[in-house]
Amino acid sequence: QVQLVESGGGLVQPGGSLTLSCTQSVRTFANYDMAWFRQAPGKDREFVAGIRWSDSSTAYTDSVKGRFTISRDNDKSTVYLQMHSLKPEDTAVYYCASPYRPYGNRRLDTASVYGYWGQGTQVTVSS
Repeated sequence: QVQLVESGGGLVQPGGSLTLSCTQSVRTFANYDMAWFRQAPGKDREFVAGIRWSDSSTAYTDSVKGRFTISRDNDKSTVYLQMHSLKPEDTAVYYCASPYRPYGNRRLDTASVYGYWGQGTQVTVSS
């Protein structure tokens, strides 16, 4: 059973930083694209950032470009999301996601390509 376990959420003041981690169990992590999504209260889940299995190339939603960085450590089966200059509008539950199948050349920003999701970690940006 594939499991994605997120950690690192919390309460931070505007302008602060947090780093989220997501560890995948069971599968060969290096063969899978990984992504972060978020869902704020009353809003749909939205793509935040993604990273490809093949070359670790990345994609970001416009609102986080220049502030967030996604990275992966294949030896640790972990994907990270470094978040800087946090804003109140970044407040949400953050989920990591991984597709059912390895390899491929899929769109990173489409939720439907991901079959496995973590339980989510709350990020609250407030003074």
